[in-house]
Amino acid sequence: MSSATHLKDLALSDTGFVFDPYTGATFTTNATGLAILQALREGLTRSAIIDRLRERFDVHGDVESDITEFYQLLRQHGVVPPTFTGTDK
Repeated sequence: MSSATHLKDLALSDTGFVFDPYTGATFTTNATGLAILQALREGLTRSAIIDRLRERFDVHGDVESDITEFYQLLRQHGVVPPTFTGTDK
């Protein structure tokens, strides 16, 4: 299964509750994490996700490290494969 399929099959609530139907795992995320997950499900590139976060949350600082850290959490929880980097295609 591709990471795109896995991401699209996650159940996301507006409050940040996430359910992974493949593992049965659940977790919660904040508004930023939810925005990243939604953007990944849409197939946006890393640079497009950064632009979206800056627009939506009025962020002016370094967003790269936050995204990198969130991707690491997704890898640790098996939501995306260990090789997932989310870099621009």
